[in-house]
Amino acid sequence: MSLRVAFAGTPEFAAVALRRLIEAHFVVPLVLTQPDRPAGRGLKLQPSAVKQVAQAQGLALAQPRSLRLDGKFPQDAAAARAALDAARPDVLVVAAYGLILPRWVLELPRLGCLNIHASLLPRWRGAAPIQRAIEAGDAETGITIMQMDEGLDTGDMLMAERLPIGADDSTATLHDKLAALGGRLIVEALEAAACGGLQRRPQPVEGATYARKIDKAEAAIDWRQSAAEIERRIRAFDPQPGCHADVGGQPLKLWRAKVSAGFVGDPGSLVVEANRPMVACGRDGLELVEVQRPGGRRQGAAAWLGSRP
Repeated sequence: MSLRVAFAGTPEFAAVALRRLIEAHFVVPLVLTQPDRPAGRGLKLQPSAVKQVAQAQGLALAQPRSLRLDGKFPQDAAAARAALDAARPDVLVVAAYGLILPRWVLELPRLGCLNIHASLLPRWRGAAPIQRAIEAGDAETGITIMQMDEGLDTGDMLMAERLPIGADDSTATLHDKLAALGGRLIVEALEAAACGGLQRRPQPVEGATYARKIDKAEAAIDWRQSAAEIERRIRAFDPQPGCHADVGGQPLKLWRAKVSAGFVGDPGSLVVEANRPMVACGRDGLELVEVQRPGGRRQGAAAWLGSRP
């Protein structure tokens, strides 16, 4: 049985999954994505990664500002409902869409709505599961295919697969691994659903955590924390928003660093050893590996040292 698979998503993480659905020859009668947003120095409106895929494939597209019929943009929601009704999807696949799905959306497809979530639920429900897993020092993460309900990532689990988090993984590198895994798993889940072979498992009560949205204020480094905590945060906030601190009297963004166990000094103090900048932390020290000056590009820390007066 061939399923009609509507799709809702916005960033590159979702675009990877949409490409996999197209490659697997599923019928995609409608794609939902967020409205174009201003970006770049000129703040020109830019289409989402999902919109670019949909347009390249000639797929029907809708960009409602809201799906709530009783909300701020009821005309958008009504138009989206009409488009979904006309699409007659068997299932709606959702990946990093960015809009809350009201009950009418959850109940419209015959098989409901399946979400590609970038964590091993119930750990890291919420908006920033990749960043929070790295920041917390988790040894592994993964993808969960979930049957959506009205809660925040609380629906029954359908499929899950684990993925180790490497010691050098940043959000950028882990994102790409999880996007590829999510694309593969959603195809497998839909193939199983077409045959009635998906088994639902309620999420366990134990182990639930919330991955709150990243606040830019968190990007400011507090050198009183341990070097290990700071190093994880640097990787977690790469590429956005990027950690920053004053180092040796100069504001810098910090992109890569190494923990130097046993290094002692006043938190925030800079010492140069063999052309390697070391910053003392609340516990141990941090060797800076890759940094960025205001208005400049990322560069090795040794090159940054060489450019200083």
